[in-house]
Amino acid sequence: MRASLLQIAVDEGESVESRRVRAASLVREQTGADLVVLPELWTTGAFSYELFGTEAEPLEGPTYEAMAKAASDAGVWLHAGSIPERDPEGPLYNTSLIFAPSGELAAAYRKIHRFGFDKGEAVLMGAGNELVTVRLPATTLGVATCYDLRFPELFRGLVDAGAETLVVSAGWPERRRAHWTLLAQARAVENQAFVLACATSGTHAGVPQAGHSIVVDPWGEVLAEAGPGEEVLTVEFDPARVAATREQFPALKDRVLRAL
Repeated sequence: MRASLLQIAVDEGESVESRRVRAASLVREQTGADLVVLPELWTTGAFSYELFGTEAEPLEGPTYEAMAKAASDAGVWLHAGSIPERDPEGPLYNTSLIFAPSGELAAAYRKIHRFGFDKGEAVLMGAGNELVTVRLPATTLGVATCYDLRFPELFRGLVDAGAETLVVSAGWPERRRAHWTLLAQARAVENQAFVLACATSGTHAGVPQAGHSIVVDPWGEVLAEAGPGEEVLTVEFDPARVAATREQFPALKDRVLRAL
């Protein structure tokens, strides 16, 4: 299976529409990939709180339309990162969009864990309450967003729902990059799953972004890692290694404590 992680640079001075066009063009260039992944809130920047309200869009808004067309043109499964979604009957949400190669929406995930400690995203956006998995021909994706990476129970829930490949889109700050790498490897090892974690680069709202998108195998080995700048990280991996790993080292069968 071939995956391309698009580590988009989110910098002040580029309009949302310009970045949307540029991201769609990058997706179209990934013809031949099985899966393409974009970062969290790449239209606005994850720390540009003042833009959440002004740039929020309905689920089937301009980003939806651009990404659906790009997925169809490239013939790829596309995790289009997340957008600030405006629910006409509720609050804003940090919502990820996953498209099939036909361009049809396969799933939408509203981020469950909101970052900010009583400010920023934590107060400006509502929290999702549903785990999301997506069945691809070769693997089942489990979907998570940025701050979710710090909560292992979410990922165990995704594994219980059948996930074999855990996809994380993020706008992770450079000052905590060590945590980004450590947690991605931890989620892979404890769940015996692949982790594909795609982050933004650049600087927005004065916050330098970590970049360093990463792909980790079920044993915790880093298969590929990007640098700090805008980059397309492409990797080939064998989804069958998940079942093989879980059979060879059946730690998941020895679980004692489970959610009540």
